[in-house]
Amino acid sequence: MEFTLGQIAALLGGKAEGDENQKVNRLDKIQEGGPGGISFLANEKYEPFLYETDSTAVIVSEDFKPIKPFKTTLIRVKDAYLGFTMLLEAYAQFTKASLVGVEEPSFFHSSSTIGENHYRGAFSYVGKNCQIGKNVKIHPQAYIGNGVKIGDGTIVHPGARICSDTQIGNNCEIFPGAVIGADGFGFAPQPDGTYKAIPQIGNVILEDNVSIGSNTTVDCATMGSTVIKKGAKIDNQVQIAHNVVIGENTVIAAQTGISGSTEIGKNCVIAGKAGIVGHIKIADHTTIGANTGISKSIKKSGQTLFGYMSMDVKDFLRSYTLFKNLDDLEKRIKELEKKG
Repeated sequence: MEFTLGQIAALLGGKAEGDENQKVNRLDKIQEGGPGGISFLANEKYEPFLYETDSTAVIVSEDFKPIKPFKTTLIRVKDAYLGFTMLLEAYAQFTKASLVGVEEPSFFHSSSTIGENHYRGAFSYVGKNCQIGKNVKIHPQAYIGNGVKIGDGTIVHPGARICSDTQIGNNCEIFPGAVIGADGFGFAPQPDGTYKAIPQIGNVILEDNVSIGSNTTVDCATMGSTVIKKGAKIDNQVQIAHNVVIGENTVIAAQTGISGSTEIGKNCVIAGKAGIVGHIKIADHTTIGANTGISKSIKKSGQTLFGYMSMDVKDFLRSYTLFKNLDDLEKRIKELEKKG
C-alpha cells in the first residue's frame, strides 16, 4: 500500500508542511524511521529523534514548535497520538477488507449461514446452525461450535475457540487462544468428600465492540448468560467465571480473575493480577490497582482501590508509611521500655 502525504493529511483532518505528493508505504517508530515511512511524535522525550529521523513524514500536534532544523515533512493534526491511532485504524481496516475468501481444507456445516465478504482460513471449523454476519474473518484453526451467532465485522483470530450457543456482536475481536463459552467451574460437594459436576447450560453474550485477549477464558453461565457489555476490553490471560457481567467500556488487564456471578460496572479500570470474589457488585467508574483483592461489594462510584484486602488508595498509602517503618518502631518501643 502506498499513499501520498496529502491523502494522509486529508484522512486525519490535518495539514502537510512540505511536498504533499511524497509517498509513504509503511508505519515506522520515529527512532527507527526510514525513507517511505511515516512516524508520529506525541511524547516530548522522543523529540530529539525528530531532528535525526529519516522518516518521510512525522505526525505532530498543531501546537508543536521545533527547536532545531529537521529533514522530514510534518503533518500537523489536532492531537498527534489520536491522529496516529486513526491512521493505524485505517491501515488495519484496509488490511482486513482485503482478506476475503475460503482456504481449504476447512469445514462449514450446511445448516449454517455466513454473510458476504467473509474470510475462512484453512482448518477452521464452523458447526451446525450458526449465523455469521458479513465481513467476518475466521482465521486458520479457529473453532466455532453449534448455534453460535456472530455479528458483522467481527474477527476470530487463529486458534480461538467459540463454544456452542455463544452470541457475539458486531465488530468484536477474539484473539488467538481465547476460549469463549467453556463450562463454568461448578461442582457440588458430596457426603463422601467427592465433587459432582453441575451441568452448565447457559451461554456467553459479547455485545458490540468487545475485545477478548489471547488465552483469556470466558465461562458460560450455569443458567442464563455470562455477559460482556459493549465496548469492554479484556486483556490476555484473564479468567471470567460463569454468570459474571462486565459493564460497558470497562477495561481489564492481564491475569485478573473474576469469580462467578459478580457484576462489574461500566467504565471501570481493573489492573493486572487483581482478584475479585464471587457474588458481589463493583460500582461504575471504579479503578482497581494491580494485585488488589476485592472481597466485598464496592457501592460508591469513582473510587480507586489498592491493596490486599483492598482499601481506598489514599488510606493505603498513609498506612503503608507505617507498614514499612514497623521494624524501626518496634526497636524504638523496646528502647523506651528499657529506659522506663
